[in-house]
Amino acid sequence: MSAPLLKVTGLKKAYGAIQAVAGVSFEVNPGEIFGVIGPNGSGKTTMFNSVLGQIKPNAGAIELNGRDITGLSPLELNRRGVGRTFQTLQVFGKMTVRDNLIVAAQEHQGSMFGRMFAPTDSGLGAKADALIEQFRIQHVAHKKAGELSYGQQKLVDIAMAFMSEPALVLLDEPCAGVNPSLVGGISTLLKELNKSHSGSFIVIEHNMDFVMDLCHRIMVMVEGTVMAIGTPAEIRANKQVLDAYLGN
Repeated sequence: MSAPLLKVTGLKKAYGAIQAVAGVSFEVNPGEIFGVIGPNGSGKTTMFNSVLGQIKPNAGAIELNGRDITGLSPLELNRRGVGRTFQTLQVFGKMTVRDNLIVAAQEHQGSMFGRMFAPTDSGLGAKADALIEQFRIQHVAHKKAGELSYGQQKLVDIAMAFMSEPALVLLDEPCAGVNPSLVGGISTLLKELNKSHSGSFIVIEHNMDFVMDLCHRIMVMVEGTVMAIGTPAEIRANKQVLDAYLGN
C-alpha cells in the first residue's frame, strides 16, 4: 500500500476544561474519499479546523505527504495542496461565476509582480472554463454569483476549491441547505472529480445516505474521540455506532 496522504496522530484541542478533541488519530490515503460523521458537539468541526490551520491544536501531529504541517496557516496549507469549502458560502456575490473561480486560484500564480503582468484572467481562464463545464454551470458562468440559487452557489463554492488543483480537499457539509433533489448530483460530481483529479477528499456531512454512498471509509466521532473507522458497510453493521449515533 502507498503511504497515507494525510496522517493525523493524537490530535487534541481543549477550550478551558472542555476537551473538544481528545486524541484523534486517522489516515487518509491517496485517492480516497474519507467521511467524518458524528452528532453535534462530537468535535468534527474542531478537528477539521485544526487540520486546516484555522485553530492551533494543543497536542498531536498532522502530516501531509510525510511532512509535518501542524500549525501552518490556511494560506500556506493551500499553497501545499490543501483546499477546503466552508459550511457557509464563500462566493463573491458581485462577481461573475467565472471570475469567482479565477480569484480563487490567483494566490498560486507566483509573485505579485508576476501577476501584475499576467493576462487579465491571470492565465486561469482555460482552467476556470474546464471546471465550469465539469460542474455543468456553463449557462450561468457570466452571471453574478449573488444572482444564482443557493444550490448553484454551492456548486460554485465547491468548484472554487478545485481551482488550485489541490491534492486534498476538505468539504464541510457540502449538502447543507441544498435542495434534496440536488444532493445526488453533488455526489455524482464529487465521484467524477475524485476520478478525474485523482484527489483525496475529507467530507463532514449530516446526510447519512450521501455519506454512505460517496465515501470509501467513514470515521465516527463521539465526544471528541474516534468511535470507529471503517467502510460504509462496516459502519452500518457496527452495533456501538448504531446504539450511539445512527439509531437501531
